[in-house]
Amino acid sequence: MIPWLETHSPFPDVSRALTEIDGAPGLLAAGADLSPARLLMAYKAGIFPWFSEGQPILWWSTDPRMVLFTERFKISPSLRKTLKKVERSRHAGGEWEIRFDSAFEDVMRACAAPRAGEAGTWISEDIMNGYTGLHRSGHAHSSEVWRNGELVGGAYGVSIGRMFYGESMFSKVSDASKIALSYLVAFLRTQGVSMIDCQQQTTHLASLGAMPIPRTEFLARLQEAIAAPQIMHWQPVDIA
Repeated sequence: MIPWLETHSPFPDVSRALTEIDGAPGLLAAGADLSPARLLMAYKAGIFPWFSEGQPILWWSTDPRMVLFTERFKISPSLRKTLKKVERSRHAGGEWEIRFDSAFEDVMRACAAPRAGEAGTWISEDIMNGYTGLHRSGHAHSSEVWRNGELVGGAYGVSIGRMFYGESMFSKVSDASKIALSYLVAFLRTQGVSMIDCQQQTTHLASLGAMPIPRTEFLARLQEAIAAPQIMHWQPVDIA
């Protein structure tokens, strides 16, 4: 049985997370709250919240852990062609624009919107409030794709030190989420961020270069990254 956390309860050690044999692999605890302080405590320990509407807050620490090493990010030939078009357009004042943090809550709400083949969303109002609080404190950021003044794609996540934790992406036009991720990865590379936490394994993430690593390795890399100075100035960089 997993522990129930009160508001001031510490997290249990991640080694207590359920395994495949137990069911719900990676489930560690339930309860507590989604305050920015609690969320930062969780991410620093390699723990993240994930639950559906109507469930209690559930906390996870998966093993293995899906990560994207920024130097291994895969850009397909077709996406590379699109990125070159976006680069030309944004520097010429054309239809495409890349921004960071100009519409964080809008990005979250777009990520929460219903998607074909999916029932509901895990991005509840409580999640929204917790992460917008992190954004106000400088620990959550959005990468945004704008076309003719409309937000058409984006990604958001959490930043601690030189560690980035990816949360969700959305697209309203073809490849817009991948464009947002490409600019995010390019920026993170310039800041010395070597690893993005992707939390759970999916074929889509694998196609972008993400891979599973043992939780012990993830935690060792995590502790080194979060001890580095916090990234202060978030601005899109050019993609070569």
